[in-house]
Amino acid sequence: MTEIFRVGDSSARVAEVRSTLARLGRLDGFQGDLSDWKGRQFSQEDTFFDEELAEALKAFQQSRGILPSGEINTSTLRELREASYELGARVLSYEPNQLMVGDDIRQLQSQLQELGFYPHRVDGVFGPRSHEALAAYQLNYGLQDDGVCGPDTLHALSLLGRRITGGSAQAIREREEVREAGPQLAGKRVVIDPSLGDGETGMTVQGPYGAVTEEELLWDLAQRIEGRMIAAGVETILSRPRGDNPDNQTRAELANSFDADLLISLHLDHYANEKANGVATFYFGSESGASSMTGETLSGFIQREIVARTNLRNCFSHGRTWELLRMTKMPSVEVVAGYLTNAGDVEIITDPHQRDAIAEAIVVAVKRLYLLEQDDKPTGTYTFSELLRQEGAR
Repeated sequence: MTEIFRVGDSSARVAEVRSTLARLGRLDGFQGDLSDWKGRQFSQEDTFFDEELAEALKAFQQSRGILPSGEINTSTLRELREASYELGARVLSYEPNQLMVGDDIRQLQSQLQELGFYPHRVDGVFGPRSHEALAAYQLNYGLQDDGVCGPDTLHALSLLGRRITGGSAQAIREREEVREAGPQLAGKRVVIDPSLGDGETGMTVQGPYGAVTEEELLWDLAQRIEGRMIAAGVETILSRPRGDNPDNQTRAELANSFDADLLISLHLDHYANEKANGVATFYFGSESGASSMTGETLSGFIQREIVARTNLRNCFSHGRTWELLRMTKMPSVEVVAGYLTNAGDVEIITDPHQRDAIAEAIVVAVKRLYLLEQDDKPTGTYTFSELLRQEGAR
């Protein structure tokens, strides 16, 4: 779907969204038919996109970690459809060529996690790790260990009931992985992901040395980060060559194939209102599912360090379920380093010295992540030269 629907539009897609929100209990006072929308005839009222629907949609979007625009777009439809699945509504299995996704899979992963079989991120995707965890559970409980969640497996799970747990197994696992990795950056593996590429240049703005494209700014920032990380002993991988623009799935697969410790994705923003400005960071997380604790921690470090070292306004750190954050196995952060539609942000992001400051902020934030309790420097005061001295003391 490429078309976007807004308040005032009319479409059968609007009726689908309205009935789905009603089934999820997110549309108060709905009096219509809640049967399968594909088999129904809709009235003109059903298909009209009104303000009440937009407000309910914003609340749903916020809960799912997507931009609360109040518009019907591809990511919103995906989340609505995933939210419609309850555990037991369908047979779950691993399909390598078309992975199953949905809230029923989140429920299954959560139950397997509580039972100790699934120590990974609860992401609602039935991938190989979900298949292996389910097969291990089935084997241990005397079921056919085919990794398929059908009636027998669901019945066995229902008999166990809910267990009292001491916290998120994934969060504990992430924390211990950071602790075991040690405080030194040497030996860490980080994927740097500058967006755009392959002729897609994004916006063009005027900098101190003339016209410069969004892609050029992001590529330059990525190289500044890469150079500092290499100097600190980090193994760095760029997610794309200069002449390529892979999709998010390909970028995630590259990071996963390299077994990276972290992924840092670099972006710039644009908005119709030129007053929009500032830096924001994003990690995997939403109100309705598990979050990446390490991703959230790193996101917060990067956000605070950039704000302390530049004049970019603080737009804070947020949990999102965007594709790249969701599909990577390692903690991942997306950094939006300003708005190219805002004159103040353009002045900052086109200044090479300011890009140096942003690059240093990101590298220092990664170091802070691994220092854990040894991190005693106030935000914005830990210099790259100090970092290198510490790395040299190993």
